[in-house]
Amino acid sequence: MQKDASEKALAPERLAQLRELVRARRVVRLQEICRELAISTATARRDLEELEKRGELRRVHGGAVSVESRLEEPLFDDKTAVAAREKQHIAEAALELIKPGETVYLDGGSTVLALARLLRDRTNLTVVTNSLRAASELGGAGPRLILVGGELRRLSQTVVGPLTRAVLEELHVDRAFMGTMGFGTEGLTTTDTGEAFTKELVMRRAREVVLLADSSKAGKILFARSGRLEQVNRLITDKRLAAEWAKELARRGVKVQKV
Repeated sequence: MQKDASEKALAPERLAQLRELVRARRVVRLQEICRELAISTATARRDLEELEKRGELRRVHGGAVSVESRLEEPLFDDKTAVAAREKQHIAEAALELIKPGETVYLDGGSTVLALARLLRDRTNLTVVTNSLRAASELGGAGPRLILVGGELRRLSQTVVGPLTRAVLEELHVDRAFMGTMGFGTEGLTTTDTGEAFTKELVMRRAREVVLLADSSKAGKILFARSGRLEQVNRLITDKRLAAEWAKELARRGVKVQKV
């Protein structure tokens, strides 16, 4: 049987090449590894498994991420402090969309959390959320609260993954207020596949999807796609969003509201 060209090299050399590829790109898909190193899928998987055992990368569905990639997603409290004024203005604009008697979904994320804090005195409202932080804000004498169950993602303090389907597929919401780590022409993105799964499922269950994202998220593309731009009805953002992005979003049917 003919071996891959790269397999002619010593295994340590091949592993070093793979390690550097993942470190440089931070997120690498399996197809990229096979193409760049001229190796088979089976060899790539074996090498990824070996490097994961050594603690030099982390395997994810369809590829691998650098162990340093965790630094691409700041701690939640750090994210809350970034563009705090803009996030508050975005949350206040989102509040104006919510009507008495509605059912709304609150995603994870610091901007959506700012909205949750504005809902603490709203009693004629049902809130569905996968965010433990939002649930904590609304756990008193506020709106009716439905907390989605599933696997806890500690970094964002959200419940994510396929187990969330059991609740979400039984519900319809009037509006889903979504956060994102980034968005581009290919859609919304995040660093976690479980989080992406839950976000995309929520958007299919909402009459209106409202994306709450400051302008720094525009053009930022991460590992896992969590939805298409065409699934978003409205973006509430700050005034610094570039005109070309506003134009592209409008072309995709997204109403852009700068505050």
